[in-house]
Amino acid sequence: MSVADRSMGLGLRALGRFAGSDLVDRLGIRKQAEGVVYRATRDGFKAVGAANRIFRQVRGNGNGRAARLRPSASGVFDLTPTDEQQMLQEAFRDFAAERLRPAALRADEATAAPRELLDQANELGLTMLGVPEELGGAVSERSTVTAVLAAEALAHGDMGLAVAALAPAGVATALSLWGDADQQATYLPPLVSEDVPAAALALMEPRALFDPFALRTTARIDGADYVLDGVKSLVPRATEADLLVVAAEIAGHGPGLFLVEGGTPGLLAKPAPAMGVRAAATGEVLLDGVRLPARALIGDGAPEVYAECVRRARLAWCALAVGTARAVLDYVIPYVNERVAFGEPISHRQAVAFTISNIAIELDGMRLATLRAASRADMGKDFGREVALARQLCSEKGAAIGSDGVQLLGGHGYIKEHPVERWYRDLRAVGLAEGALLV
Repeated sequence: MSVADRSMGLGLRALGRFAGSDLVDRLGIRKQAEGVVYRATRDGFKAVGAANRIFRQVRGNGNGRAARLRPSASGVFDLTPTDEQQMLQEAFRDFAAERLRPAALRADEATAAPRELLDQANELGLTMLGVPEELGGAVSERSTVTAVLAAEALAHGDMGLAVAALAPAGVATALSLWGDADQQATYLPPLVSEDVPAAALALMEPRALFDPFALRTTARIDGADYVLDGVKSLVPRATEADLLVVAAEIAGHGPGLFLVEGGTPGLLAKPAPAMGVRAAATGEVLLDGVRLPARALIGDGAPEVYAECVRRARLAWCALAVGTARAVLDYVIPYVNERVAFGEPISHRQAVAFTISNIAIELDGMRLATLRAASRADMGKDFGREVALARQLCSEKGAAIGSDGVQLLGGHGYIKEHPVERWYRDLRAVGLAEGALLV
């Protein structure tokens, strides 16, 4: 770190202490002090969307109404994948093994996904899995289970790269589920094209014990427009985003979702690498008086739309947890069978064998809970309870599986030569992250 960087950090800490002191209130300059701190921290952000992609409305489905996927015709919970789902899952699993896994370590160190790798992922048609055929997608029925299977397969290669690849698909799914005809006609064509824009769901905010239903990012009504202010965190590819779905508290109404294009005045971003999912190039997004037209609001700001968005985002993280936990299991089994200590494989020790058995048991529970929630979502049934159970299971047991993976490798588990240390860091995100992507 340079002298200038250290000086800036010390200065910001000093400003923060000053703004939080009782002296500020006694002097009656609280508002001025907070303004100084805000302007100082704002300097780390830069304009979002270097390419400044222009979204233009194209002809929609011809009837002037938004296209919607119909619920799954089956009312039965069945884990047997269809032939199409099996084919897609195998394709994603092969891509994860051949492309994502070898690139994962370098991407984690670089805190960025290689552009050519993202282009190859887009060729798999990820963004088309939640979009109706009439709008250029690949499905006619709700496909949450298919999206979960895809996310699980990609996370088996690397969770960070999976997040970077799946984030635009989450925006496409949101537009398919809740966007109106004009929004679909404007933003879906690029998302299902060969040149998929960087896009993500910006829900989380940088504070402890974040509650997605108690947002500090605000949207005040100013004439016919909304003006957004606040900060979002853990946004994949934040500095290059062409399109964001931003969650904000609408004054006097409640939380809502807004479409914000890269290059919009007042939309700034900076890199903010996290402990895990580093290949997703996560960053913070600052909304400083971002003015949006009323048509930018998704789903008319309906509370049930926002609640479903939160649930589907959490379900996506559960799918990632299942795929990564499976990677841990698949990696440690051959390791403990081949690792010899005191004249025999360490898998002969009861403690080791029982630990691996527990990983397999908990993994099956995580997967069943996740698929059950996805299945109910596809059938158009309420799935809030099922998502809550799946998230609790995947966050708690996923973190434990990551820890056990490191422990089973001993000293090897703590070095980057083996991927379990990265998977441990990634799995810790499941219980903390909100938004970024959805299924």
